[in-house]
Formats: sequence, structure tokens, C-alpha cells
Amino acid sequence: MSAMSRGLSRPLLAIAMVVHAAASHAEPLATAEVQYREVDVTYAAEAVVEATRQSTVSAQTTGRIVELRYDVGDVVQKGQVIARIDQTELAQVVAGSEAQVAQAKAAYENTRVEAERTRDLARQKFVSQAALDRAEAALRIADAQLKAAKAGAGQATTSRGYTTIIAPYTGVVSARHVELGEMAAPGKPLLTGFDPADLRVVATVPQYKIGEVRTSPRASVEIPSIGRMLPGASITVLPAADARSHSTLVRIDLPHDVRGITPGVYARAHFTVGRGRKLVVPTRAVIHRSEVTGVYVVSPDGRVSLRQVRLGEVAGTDYTELLAGVNPGERVALDPVKAGMALAGASRK
Repeated sequence: MSAMSRGLSRPLLAIAMVVHAAASHAEPLATAEVQYREVDVTYAAEAVVEATRQSTVSAQTTGRIVELRYDVGDVVQKGQVIARIDQTELAQVVAGSEAQVAQAKAAYENTRVEAERTRDLARQKFVSQAALDRAEAALRIADAQLKAAKAGAGQATTSRGYTTIIAPYTGVVSARHVELGEMAAPGKPLLTGFDPADLRVVATVPQYKIGEVRTSPRASVEIPSIGRMLPGASITVLPAADARSHSTLVRIDLPHDVRGITPGVYARAHFTVGRGRKLVVPTRAVIHRSEVTGVYVVSPDGRVSLRQVRLGEVAGTDYTELLAGVNPGERVALDPVKAGMALAGASRK
């Protein structure tokens, strides 16, 4: 038993399942050597994925909802109509406002003509100064009434425009808060959506670690549900701390347009806090089967064995620290699927 194997407990050795098979596959397996490397020393913190742009579209006017074009999970392009509210009542308000504008405009024109006539008569000394002042005042009143009517018509037209709800950006509908036929009111939520192209994770970091994280040059984000490790685009430490948990939130922007991830997904943030020499194994060589974590070890004569390992911290985006299970200098298969097929095929012979 090797020194590295002695690092595993007896129950782990019982599960380890070391099976040897003669190499009979046509193509040799791609392998990498387990060795000590100068790698990043990281600090891991639990995190959750959230959308950089997420919003709830609400009604800005009152009326019955007559059209809902999208539902949860639908992709909506920027500028597309997502809902309509009955505009019958508002259309009548707009028509009344336009009629008031026409009336005010006619009154203004009549007053303007009267004021011009009075000015001519005043220059010829046929009317008094008081009559001229009254005509000028009437013209100013008519002008103000016309402006007020136009403003009212503009407000009515704007309110009618609120009956058509437009998507503010391209995104995915994550929640629908109303049904067709319900009454909308100012401030009532209609649909919630987010932009899947711009995501970030929010990690909870203890205060005693925030100093190291603040000076961290980079970070990587692990998404356990899909088995991916993503590089962080930027790190932002929020300028506030939770007095109860004594922790601070740290945002890590993800690369643009990451697929297969949605807001609310559990993540793990790995902040680079230094450099160190560690025994590492390529991350893509590691397999997870239920509660067992292992690698396929390939011997110099081509025999393949499944070896259970105990892992430490993630070392960058390509390597993971190896605590026990494999010795330095041994080689592991970089494609666990092919290695598993080779091992299964040899076991049947």
C-alpha cells in the first residue's frame, strides 16, 4: 500500500474499486501526469447566480387586459409588444381633448384678430388705452387656454400609449403576474423578465476574509449543477456588511452570454488569494458518481483502474488539489468516458 493510499480511511479503500484491465482499445487514452505545480491558492465561498438586468413590467394606466402575448419561458425581443390594455375609454378622452384644442384654437384666432383691430384703432386714436389693454389681456388669456388644451391632449395621448406595453430589452419571461381579462391599475405588476446574456454571482464572504478578497486579482465561478468552471470577468465588493452574519456580499460578473445557467442557481466562488505548490490533478479527469469521487489511473503498460480520491481546493480553472488517492508521477485519463468504456470492455473479456 502506497503512502498516498494510506491517507484514505478503511471505508474509502473498501469503496475504491480498483479494477485492472488489459489495454485493447485501438486509440491510446489521453493522459496527464499527477504532479506538484505552482498554482493559485483560492478561497471558496458559497454564491448564487443572479441576472444583471432583471425587472418587473407594471401597468401605468387603468383598464382591462385584452392581450398577453408571452408566458413564462418565452424569449422576448427588445421593442416587441408583450401586453395590451383596453384603450376604449382613453380613446374617448383623447378625442375630447382634441376637441378642446380645436375650440381653444378657434377662440385664440378670434381674440387675436380682435386684438389686431383694436391696435389699429388705438393708433388712430379711435379707442382708449383701456380698451387696448383689455384686448391684449384677452389675447394672453386665449393663448394660455390654447396651451393648456394642447397639454391636456398630449397627456391624454401619452396615457393612451401606456395601454401598449413594450419590452425594454431582450430577455426571458421568468414570471407572469396577471391573467387575460384582469383589470390593470397603475403600479400593478404584469410580467417579470431577465436578460440571460448578462449574469453574475453574489457570494457571501466572512468579514475576516474580505481583505484578501478585496485585493484578489481574479476569481473563478464553479457551477456544480452543470459541472462547469467559469472565469470571473470582474469583482465588486459591496460597501456594506451584514451585522448579524458578519459577512459582506461580493459580486462576480460572468462572461457574456453564458448558456445553461439561470438566476437562482447555486454556485461556488473561488477567489485567488495567493500562490502555492500543490499536488494537483486536471479537473476534467475527475468523475463524480453519487458520493464517490475518483479518477481513471492509466499504468505504463496501459492498464486502467478506477481510483477513489479525496480532493482539496480548486486550483485555477484547470486543476484541482489532490489530497489522497493517487501518487505523484501516476497518470490519469483526461477523458473519463472513454476510460470507463475501455475498463468496462476489458472487464467483459
